[in-house]
Amino acid sequence: MTTLLILVVLVLGFMVVLRLSRVAELTSELRGLREEEIPERDNRISGRMMWAFGAIYLLWFLWLPLEYGDVFLPPPASTQGEMIDGMFTFNWWILGIVFFGTNIALFYFAGRYYHRAGRKAFWYPHNNKLELLWTVIPSVVLVAVIIYGLNVWNKITAAPVPGTMEVEVYSKQFDWTFRYPGKDGKLGAIDFRLITGENPLGIVTHKTIAARLAGLHEEVDNAKADLDARKEVLPKSKIKEKEEEIAHLNRLIERIMGLRTLMEQDIAANGENSTYLHGADDKVTKEFHLPVNTDVELVIRSQDVIHSAYLPHMRAQMNAVPGMATRMHLNTTITTDSMRTITDNPDFDYILMCNKVCGISHYNMQAPLIVESPGAFKVWNIMLPIFEKPGSSEPDTKNEAAATTSDTVKTEIAGEAEAAAGTNNQSN
Repeated sequence: MTTLLILVVLVLGFMVVLRLSRVAELTSELRGLREEEIPERDNRISGRMMWAFGAIYLLWFLWLPLEYGDVFLPPPASTQGEMIDGMFTFNWWILGIVFFGTNIALFYFAGRYYHRAGRKAFWYPHNNKLELLWTVIPSVVLVAVIIYGLNVWNKITAAPVPGTMEVEVYSKQFDWTFRYPGKDGKLGAIDFRLITGENPLGIVTHKTIAARLAGLHEEVDNAKADLDARKEVLPKSKIKEKEEEIAHLNRLIERIMGLRTLMEQDIAANGENSTYLHGADDKVTKEFHLPVNTDVELVIRSQDVIHSAYLPHMRAQMNAVPGMATRMHLNTTITTDSMRTITDNPDFDYILMCNKVCGISHYNMQAPLIVESPGAFKVWNIMLPIFEKPGSSEPDTKNEAAATTSDTVKTEIAGEAEAAAGTNNQSN
């Protein structure tokens, strides 16, 4: 009902404006004025109104950030975020100078030089000096902006210092998975052809290759048996489809055998430095944790389509592209607990989001990020299960680390917990 009343009022208001305009036309006709002749007094009023509108317009832009500042993001929680915010501030100063300068000139001239009878505008078609001036100055400013942006980008994406911890951020519709290095401190090699339910990231080890080959051989045998059993009743199109499926599986077997050969050659050539020897103790988890004030190299991958790993509170973003790994540095500076105090929000959490429209559930592709002290992070990391248990034939995909932790590790965890508690007290 309220909506209907509002519509009725708007329609009536529009009709009143039309009638008033008609009254003004009739008044002008009675006074002997032509429609195109506007009195100087009306032009002067229009000019003064332009000044008033310009003042309100610019004051409104100044009022907006003051009024809604509480809905902006809190301070950047990473050293890279501070650089990004500095770059944005630099750009906003330039935009502000140009915006206010051009609009003040626009409204001033509109109000100052309103139409007067007997006056004509000065015809000024061209000036080489002015053309050069407003071409060179924006070009110089644009070059400065680009150089500043490239400098920040190069710092964020430059090769990490040796020994920097790597964390893999793995995306797929509509899910995030994370991989941390084991005791060797290095992430192992991966290959998409090894991706299975037990090996969601395709980590390459002798066991995963053997398991994948065994599974493929079983699929081939089953497909052949099914084809032999139903060959007499299947149409030719279905028989061809089955044969192509078997051929595809055989090609995949050949490629994985080639991968195994490549792995053996790399191990023979590089020994312990081979990436193929570092995957067994990796730790795959759905939780995202980072230690505060610690350099981390994020290795970002995608299984299916282009995603974008976006950490708004860190001012960090990088595309996740299928078939390649993108990288960026991150050094967090504020723990989750400290940010809860800063924002006065006990439920605050950092968040990892997908910033590319990647499908129908894109909006729900999120994961919380916990930033904690190095001691607390180490305790959490120790509790994670390793990908392959020593001596086992299958990857360890169950979260049973606490139940299988040895007495030595339990002692280490207790010590780390005490250290974490002390570190947290200092940081908070």
